[in-house]
Amino acid sequence: MVFKRILNNNKICHITTVHPPFDVRIFHKECKTLAKAGYEVYLIAQHDKDENVDGINIISLPKINSRIKRILILPIKAFFKAIKLKADVYHFHDPELLPVGVLLKIFTGRKVIYDVHEDYGKQILLKYYIPKILRKSISFIIDMFEKDASLFFDGIVTATEDILMNFSYHKKAISVKNYPIIENFSYKEKYYDNKNVYTLIYVGGLAEIRGIIQMIKALEFFENKNIKLILAGKFESKDLEDKVKKLKGYEKVEYLGWVDPKKVPYLLNDADIGMVCLNPRPNYLTSLPVKLFEYMLAGLPVVASNFPLWKKIVEGNNCGICVNPLDPKEIANAIKYLIDHPNEAKVMGENGRRAVLEKYNWEKESEKLVRLYEEILK
Repeated sequence: MVFKRILNNNKICHITTVHPPFDVRIFHKECKTLAKAGYEVYLIAQHDKDENVDGINIISLPKINSRIKRILILPIKAFFKAIKLKADVYHFHDPELLPVGVLLKIFTGRKVIYDVHEDYGKQILLKYYIPKILRKSISFIIDMFEKDASLFFDGIVTATEDILMNFSYHKKAISVKNYPIIENFSYKEKYYDNKNVYTLIYVGGLAEIRGIIQMIKALEFFENKNIKLILAGKFESKDLEDKVKKLKGYEKVEYLGWVDPKKVPYLLNDADIGMVCLNPRPNYLTSLPVKLFEYMLAGLPVVASNFPLWKKIVEGNNCGICVNPLDPKEIANAIKYLIDHPNEAKVMGENGRRAVLEKYNWEKESEKLVRLYEEILK
């Protein structure tokens, strides 16, 4: 291991102007993986100060709340900080940094990797703050610019296979899926017989397109059962929060607000069923929400949207039930089935955990990232 660290003593610089410094994918997964592989890792991100955390050298950018100011100011600051580092590889994570990636390639001649977390063209179509009349045009422009800029880069890393198809022309494009880190999750065996309270859980942003309305309306079908839904996440707006709290089913909700990711495994250990009923929007149909795999890793049977890709995972591993996410009654029926069939619910949870331990985990997935770095640095 010592020899490997000396051999791989290359300087790596990750850059983000959008994500927080301790973003799970960027910091806890990719940066830490590369540090363990022996690379000297730097991360340029919005932060209070320059510091070293868990072997990662964080270089701070000023915190800017305004979206427009962030887009105009931070990429320039990030570019000059990156140039100063004289890294062997620059690995950036935001579409607004595409011009920075191109400039880094031109001015330094070093290796540049673009990490594509979302299908940004599809995502633009759902942005409420962009006038509807402009969304298709902006989506098309972003897709074209992303494609042209990517020709400058030495590697492309995507979060899903579907996004990877957008870069099929690139010789060094790979998918590195956002699967959970096994060692971050403890396991508590689940029991479903004669429970006083059945606990459902949803972890993530609370938005209408993420199914929050339908999930809470589904609770209205449980008048005679002691059931509760734990919500761990922030509402996208005060208007939505007010709307949700007026729903009849909200009396069965325990709202926790934003929860530190380190505490999520403990919440999952005390839950019975994991909920992930996102609406059928273009960018969700082929997404791989990490919460789905975290529920599975915790041994929870899941109630999930019936998207073809998700059905392949959930029903293919017999670890839950897929439903029409727009139908509260169908969601309720799936929950009732799991409650009324405790042995089957327990087996589904065990199947899901086994599937993650065997194939849907970061420990295995990260090997692809390390191989990409080895190849482009040959």
